[in-house]
Amino acid sequence: MVILAECPTEPAQLLEDLNAEAPYYQYAPGNCGHLLFFTRFESSLLTPLFESHRVSIRRLTLPKCQSILLAAAHLPAKMNFSQESLLVESVHLAQSIDEVETREGHQRTILLGDMNMNPFEAGMVIAGGLHAVMSRRVAARKTRLVQKQHYKFFYNPMWNHFGDHGEAGGTFYFEGAEHLCYYWNLFDQVLLRPDLLDGFAPENVRIPTSIRGFSLLQEDGQPDKDTMSDHLPLTLELKLRGVPV
Repeated sequence: MVILAECPTEPAQLLEDLNAEAPYYQYAPGNCGHLLFFTRFESSLLTPLFESHRVSIRRLTLPKCQSILLAAAHLPAKMNFSQESLLVESVHLAQSIDEVETREGHQRTILLGDMNMNPFEAGMVIAGGLHAVMSRRVAARKTRLVQKQHYKFFYNPMWNHFGDHGEAGGTFYFEGAEHLCYYWNLFDQVLLRPDLLDGFAPENVRIPTSIRGFSLLQEDGQPDKDTMSDHLPLTLELKLRGVPV
């Protein structure tokens, strides 16, 4: 599956490019203006359940596998939204996911996309927001009790990708003139509910810096925003459970 955020190219042209060597990919249409979905299986197996301008939550039902929920998001950029406003957006996103999980009757959920927040920012970690923790053991508890209310955990493996873990120190580079500057940021993230962790290993999430020998970085090691994008992509591999007999 390929999910693109804020892509100016028309789906028909993307399909032609994706299928240049073999007709593998299908376009999975939806009503989210910021996201495009392409799959190498029947697009009808990816069903939209909730969509807004920046969020798409879909049911993925593959043969002989338990269905999962795939939530993708492209939250507003920091140049337009304050940290407080992004916190509110994260609360709304968490509520939308929770409502769909309740209707579907399970919590086998992946959330991915450009959150425009680092893993340590309030919207990513507070209980009423995405509640995404760095510890797999903590996430395995599934919920945390705050003021007599239970809040679901997400596990956030992206904490492992800060700094010199790989060729890039994050997915987005910004060198500002303020006193506080992180340089590398991890705005692009993959979060998993604890119910999916049996089929996941830390090395299953990667930040590619090249594709088929074509570098996504400039000579200074920053994302090549002129040729490709100012964000580096993410890849996720996940083993899904079979349907109980």
